[in-house]
Amino acid sequence: MTSRSGVGVFGGSFDPVHLGHLWIAEAALEHLPVDHVRWVPAATSPLKPAGPVASNSQRLSMLRLALAGQSGHVIDTLELDRDGISYTVDTLEDLRAAFPSRPLFLIIGADSLASFAQWEAPERLLQQCVLAVVRRGGVPSPDYSILNRFASAERVDQCRSAEIMMPQIEISSSDLRQRISQARSIRFRVPHPVTAFLDHTGLYREQVRC
Repeated sequence: MTSRSGVGVFGGSFDPVHLGHLWIAEAALEHLPVDHVRWVPAATSPLKPAGPVASNSQRLSMLRLALAGQSGHVIDTLELDRDGISYTVDTLEDLRAAFPSRPLFLIIGADSLASFAQWEAPERLLQQCVLAVVRRGGVPSPDYSILNRFASAERVDQCRSAEIMMPQIEISSSDLRQRISQARSIRFRVPHPVTAFLDHTGLYREQVRC
């Protein structure tokens, strides 16, 4: 098994995908022992019951436009194909079956780590993967002690070692949707093909949900 035999798993609504997402995925490719990052657009998250604003097909189109021609990045529609409520632990078990001998690295934000105890079956989840927490510049290291009750000390150390350092990026999908609804510029915040898609479809121009 090579030193880059792992699989990065990057889930989210991507509503819309933006340059911050791309920076995170590229940093994961550089830092983690993975040969690719699998982008897994979410259906309905139990922690975000309102669901995405854009449709599944629209979010997939934007992801395909953003990642076209980029090596090391793969779009996986398993959660969209499953539909309904999607639990990350189920997704990881599906990926474990697909990649039985390869380590999985789940890419998450520090805020997700802080709320990890609220996730579905956290102990079972940590049996499937190593958490790769994104640490933004100027922010203290995340508190990994929250994982102690769900995993062995060895697994917690693996998560700590997989931390991904990133510069501070002040871009969020919710802010982009708000800017579009207010006819404000999103230039340099999303890939150009995604901007063209949004201009063409008029997506998010109506007042967005809070």
